[in-house]
Amino acid sequence: MGRPSKLTEAQWDEIRRRLLDGEKAADLAREFGVSKTRISENVSKRANAVKDVAKQIVAAETSFRKLSVSEQFDTVSILRNLMNAFGHLSSAAAYNAATAHRLAGIASMKVTEIDDAAPLDDKSRETLKDIAVLTRMANEASEIGLNLVKANKEVFANPDDAAALEDPNPEV
Repeated sequence: MGRPSKLTEAQWDEIRRRLLDGEKAADLAREFGVSKTRISENVSKRANAVKDVAKQIVAAETSFRKLSVSEQFDTVSILRNLMNAFGHLSSAAAYNAATAHRLAGIASMKVTEIDDAAPLDDKSRETLKDIAVLTRMANEASEIGLNLVKANKEVFANPDDAAALEDPNPEV
C-alpha cells in the first residue's frame, strides 16, 4: 500500500478539472507541491477517461441531431426504457441480495436442529432437506447481484473503491 496523499480528494478533483481545461501538469504540480509524475498517476488516466467519454457523447449527439424529429423521439423513448430497465434490475439485485442473505442466515440457524449424534435420523434428514432448499433459494436469489458485479468487475477490483459504493444507510 502506498503512502497516503498529502492532497485532499477536493484538491485532486480541482487538479483533474484544471487539466481538462488545458492547464499544464507541471504548473499544477508546482502549485500543489506534488510531482508531475504523481499528478500523472492520480489524474491523467481518469482525465483521459473523461475526455474519451466526452468524445463519445459528442459523437452520439452529432448522430442524434442527424435523425428526424420522430426518430429523435423514438431514440429518447428507447433510452428512457433502457435506463428504467437498468434501474429496476439494479434494485432487483439489491433486494435479491438481501433475500439471499436472509435465507442463508435461516439455513445456518436450521443447522443447529440437526442431531449430531444421529445426523441421518428422520428428523435430521428433514432438516437437511430444508437447509438444502433454503440454500438453493439463497443461491438463486443472489444470481442477479452476482451477474451485476461480474459485469462491473473493474469497479470492484480495488477494495477501497468498492467500499465507497456501499450504502451508508442500508434499509435491509
